[in-house]
Amino acid sequence: MRLSRCLAPLTLAAALALALPYDATPHAHAGAGPPAPNLFGAACRTAVNGSHVVAYCHNPYVDTDRVRLHIECARWWDIDTDSAPVDAGPALTVRLAGRCWKEVGSAWISHQKVR
Repeated sequence: MRLSRCLAPLTLAAALALALPYDATPHAHAGAGPPAPNLFGAACRTAVNGSHVVAYCHNPYVDTDRVRLHIECARWWDIDTDSAPVDAGPALTVRLAGRCWKEVGSAWISHQKVR
């Protein structure tokens, strides 16, 4: 068998590999995708029981989340309240609580990134 017949498949494979555009090689895109999204924000569960509101916020991310509980009371004469801000650090769960004199109209949590 002649040496050129043994080397023909290898020569063809090498020529095809060199002829491919740079972007078509499998290693060209390793780590070159869009940047990962900056994940932020504690997950909060809010429960209303009569005139009392309790919220638990768990922060699974690295950045500290400053959370506040806001309560809007159903009666016009009842005073709406905002809790003091509480820092939910990485992997921490914090408890927020507040109340109205009578019924609760709505309650929500605000988030602020701590720098």
